[in-house]
Amino acid sequence: MDREVWSSFTHDPRDRQYQALRASDQDRSVLLQVLSEAYADGRLDLAEFDERGDAARTVRTLGDIDPLLRDLVPARPEPGGSLVAASRSDLERMAHRHWRSKRREAVFSFIGASTLTTGIWFATSFADGGWDPYFFWPIFVIVFSLLHLVRTAASRQEIVDGEVRRLERRREKDQRRKSWGR
Repeated sequence: MDREVWSSFTHDPRDRQYQALRASDQDRSVLLQVLSEAYADGRLDLAEFDERGDAARTVRTLGDIDPLLRDLVPARPEPGGSLVAASRSDLERMAHRHWRSKRREAVFSFIGASTLTTGIWFATSFADGGWDPYFFWPIFVIVFSLLHLVRTAASRQEIVDGEVRRLERRREKDQRRKSWGR
């Protein structure tokens, strides 16, 4: 089963914002087609195909579709793969992961740069045989890397929104490629 099945529905049935919407005839048709393919592939036996097929014909909302396909169609897009089947909530989850990665990078940059420069300062303070703690120059590195960390932590929503927009553009590009037959 292809991940792009989810994009064949009028709205993504996995997305909470659409689960209460009434299913269309097109949605039921896509559902029956997926079940037929799963039966033809041998992933459903006849009894289970009949049971799910009966349920598919009586689906009322998009939220009723996901349980019928959950074990037949991959639910989430693979990282780095095509985003054609990604729902808005998938994109938001990816964007939050992106922000957490940025925050982690800022934390490690702060800790690494502060430790390294303080170590260098400490080692060079004994260069002339005595200790000269007069000027603690690593404070500049510490302050700037701390400011970067604070800015990254405080810009969470801005970073997430920007990443969602980037992922949406990429999804649109993937959809155009798919429609061109590439």
